[in-house]
Amino acid sequence: MVTYTLKIVDIRNETEDTVTVCFKQPALRKVKYKAGQYLTLIFRINGRRYIRPYSFSSAPSVDKLIEVTIKRIPNGIVSNHIHDQIKTGDSVEVFEPMGEFIYHPNEDVRNVYFWGVGSGITPLMSLIKEILALNSEIQVNLVYGNRNFGTTIFNHVINELLVKYKDQFKVWHFHTQAVLSEDNTHVIEGRIKEDRALDILTKIYAPESLHYICGPSGLKESVKTVLNNIGVPLENVFVEDFELVKDPKDFEDIHTQVINLKFENVDYTLEVIKGKSILESALDAGIELAYSCQTGNCSTCKGICIKGELKMIGLSNERSDLMINEYLLCCSHPLTMDVCIEI
Repeated sequence: MVTYTLKIVDIRNETEDTVTVCFKQPALRKVKYKAGQYLTLIFRINGRRYIRPYSFSSAPSVDKLIEVTIKRIPNGIVSNHIHDQIKTGDSVEVFEPMGEFIYHPNEDVRNVYFWGVGSGITPLMSLIKEILALNSEIQVNLVYGNRNFGTTIFNHVINELLVKYKDQFKVWHFHTQAVLSEDNTHVIEGRIKEDRALDILTKIYAPESLHYICGPSGLKESVKTVLNNIGVPLENVFVEDFELVKDPKDFEDIHTQVINLKFENVDYTLEVIKGKSILESALDAGIELAYSCQTGNCSTCKGICIKGELKMIGLSNERSDLMINEYLLCCSHPLTMDVCIEI
């Protein structure tokens, strides 16, 4: 895995609980990334290594600095460390950019829709800035849900883009704590639900369009249902997942097991408690496995099952690129007592 050491040159407050960390591009070995991808930050906190992926909020063709935006999560070890401990001048080790939540140009498409809630705006903002800067013929539409304008991440950036690209960029704000006025005709009270999503699409929908969705499961299911009902091809819908969605029924045949794990030519005996993945169990035991997204979308934590049976739970996208004995340990659980994994 390729790593870089980046220097923090600015930390910008976006809302009360969200900051943008700005890194300087290295002079020689520059970080190359695509809008919509993520950067994996590495920290050592209280003697333990923590690795977390954060989406770029910067756009490579627009911004000179490398920027990631992080919302404070209650009891979040890494997000709280970032908010409370890091400072301008610090250096942070990172993995190379990854992710497939990127723009897919299509000569038949002239409309792109972005659907987001809260911090889900982060990769969307990267994509929006990039498309507006490079594709003057593409109509960009943002549907964005928050409590109010005070909690709206990048509200100032959105307003600047609305002025700069007034004929190309449209925004609909959904606020659950809205204070409506005649001046805010683009603000809709409530959440982004199926009927409201359909109402927007009915008014402005273009048959040939791309859709990018980033936010909680409720948003994803609502928007995907509407898009499916109006005939949007599945290949035109892109979803970014920040967490594994686990159905309790998937764990009915899972039990606590003791497995053998071979990592860097060292054999470990590892107890994997029901409900925890092999990756989580290894990290809890102090085994510093490589990992990144923790949602089954990258291959950083891939291992080979030499013996026994495993089950992957929570994958949002099928992984046809894995060999029959390859498993992503962030979402893998042992089914038998004789599991042996090699990394």
